[in-house]
Amino acid sequence: MFGIKISSDWNISENDTTAEEIYLNRRKFIKNVGKLGSNILAFGAFSNFLNPIQVSAENSISRKITTQNTKNLIDFQENITSENLTSRYNNFYEFGTNKADISFLAKKLKVGQWSIKVEGLVHKPKVLDVDKIIQAMPLEQRVYRLRCVETWSAIIPWSGFPLRELIKLSNPLSTARYVKFKTFIDPNIAPGQKNRFWEPWPYVEGLSMSEAMHNLAFLAIGMYGHQLNPQNGAPIRLVVPWKYGFKSIKSIESIEFVKDPPRTFWQTVSPMDYDFWANVDPTVPYAKWDQRFELPLGSEKKEKTMLYNGYAAQVRKLYS
Repeated sequence: MFGIKISSDWNISENDTTAEEIYLNRRKFIKNVGKLGSNILAFGAFSNFLNPIQVSAENSISRKITTQNTKNLIDFQENITSENLTSRYNNFYEFGTNKADISFLAKKLKVGQWSIKVEGLVHKPKVLDVDKIIQAMPLEQRVYRLRCVETWSAIIPWSGFPLRELIKLSNPLSTARYVKFKTFIDPNIAPGQKNRFWEPWPYVEGLSMSEAMHNLAFLAIGMYGHQLNPQNGAPIRLVVPWKYGFKSIKSIESIEFVKDPPRTFWQTVSPMDYDFWANVDPTVPYAKWDQRFELPLGSEKKEKTMLYNGYAAQVRKLYS
């Protein structure tokens, strides 16, 4: 294990990682997950504290995280959503629109020997092997809120590395202002791409360079202590916690550095309902949904939606 790094106001150390009911035995991932640093990112609401964290292993709707402030000995709790829910309630439109079906249909996705094409405004286009990327990156664990535009939410522990590390490896030109991400296209295994062939596949998303270089922007290769499930975006996906979940593109197959904002999938499908930025803002009805409240998975009680999904202290300056 690497030593604990205290580098940010939302960074806390970890005592125990989550014990999971589902563990996928992929040797390459296990070898690398053993290198994970002891970092768990604190949630925005508690970003002033640096805390040791303990995660229980109860197989229930949600797990309790109990943390203790190292200076003031103040306890607080947050709920990590059960993997039983987050692995079976998914939006992955390549495989269909019924959330309950995705975990079964996505099993056809072959994630071995996956590569990412790096192109556009870069000094040298290249194709990067994902396993080699993982070996080269400083892996860590982060617990992030996830907020869907459909007004449900979850709290998920991810494994991976900051997006900016891959951007540095990609060596973009100074003229690059945006990053365009694309996922796979294969109608033979993805019924959504075949049945809704008129939609603008492959799925495309994008970030400004300043957003992509922000330390909260994350590339996940695992969750709950094991590799990503196919339905959750294996083998590598984007996680941008202050934006609506559709911005966090799954199963990334190419990264292109461009000068102008890329036209994203949902902008093309419904330009009046979806904008490029898609920041969580409870005061703005977004894509026909009232965003003032959200319903955490596994809960029957709605909660107030926080500005930028609770990460305003970290990202507000990007938009000022």
